[in-house]
Amino acid sequence: MLSESSLKRLKDLTEKMAISGDEVEVRRYLEESYKTYGGELIADNLGSIALVKKSKNPNAKTVLLLGHMDEVGFVVKSINDKGNLALASIGGWWSQTLLGQRVLVKAKDGKKYKGTIGSIPPHLLTEADRAKPMEIKNMLVDIGCVSKDEVLALGINTGSAVILDGSFEVLSEKRLLAKAFDNRYGCAMGLEALEAFKDVDLDVNLVVGASVQEEVGLRGALTLSYAVKPDVAIIFDCSPANDASGDTEAFGQLGKGPLVRFIDANYLPNRGFLDLYVDTMEKHKLPYQYYQSLGGTDAGAVHKQFSGIPTLTMCICARNIHTNSSIIDQDDYQNAQIAMVKVIEQLNEKTIDQIVKANR
Repeated sequence: MLSESSLKRLKDLTEKMAISGDEVEVRRYLEESYKTYGGELIADNLGSIALVKKSKNPNAKTVLLLGHMDEVGFVVKSINDKGNLALASIGGWWSQTLLGQRVLVKAKDGKKYKGTIGSIPPHLLTEADRAKPMEIKNMLVDIGCVSKDEVLALGINTGSAVILDGSFEVLSEKRLLAKAFDNRYGCAMGLEALEAFKDVDLDVNLVVGASVQEEVGLRGALTLSYAVKPDVAIIFDCSPANDASGDTEAFGQLGKGPLVRFIDANYLPNRGFLDLYVDTMEKHKLPYQYYQSLGGTDAGAVHKQFSGIPTLTMCICARNIHTNSSIIDQDDYQNAQIAMVKVIEQLNEKTIDQIVKANR
């Protein structure tokens, strides 16, 4: 089971509200956390943030560790005369997960109002309507107001952020439940790295960062990596598990270890970096699993910066991502944490040069 500090960190991060384009709650939390470790804070103009832990080695290479802050959500598209809110999606949703779900709506002053996505009882629907999923554009959020003016008086207007409400829960010694493990896992792993190396003199400049707007196009990863100019990068993200049916051959099995992501929609790994990762887990007898994805991570933007940045993903999988009820395995998190530390310990000028040359 994870330490109390790791569990608290995950609770704090997952319960914050931070849709793409409005990541300020998570950013402020990370900024305050980063400050406790010393070093230089840097930021881009979109809202991404990073902490630089400088090496005493004057020839040190720079390693970027990156997770994204944002979660999928919605913004208010319009408000009708009954005080109900129509939604526009921010990030990818499957509409069948939404009807009847409780939500939080963020007002201009930051106050959050509870509500629900309305669900029409089946006996009020025609047979044809029952046979097809309702589209998000036809869903309405009810926050208990009876008029548009009442909604506006709360400071809620077109563009206000909306998320599915979901608390952090320890389900068992193995499993954790929360919204937004995609990708508060990545934010937490950055803090785990700072904690692990707080009293260690590394041979590299370690930059721990968190990007914005990953769910809508890897935007913060592009701008932050441009500001950092790393020699290599490690991306943390939470990928969809596909094991709930019992298919042991499907990619993404909870409890089977960190993912060796060998291909996805926008990225192919540097082979030398990938081999170092696998060899490290083999050496330390850590479980791992190969993983193929039709989606992508911030690696898709980072690895194409400048003349190319050798990039590695260190992901774990979760059931039910892009809902308010995602589930991760504690052993997966802990093994990813160990693997991260063991890989970083090996990074220096020589190993990074070898990684760079691996694809040539």
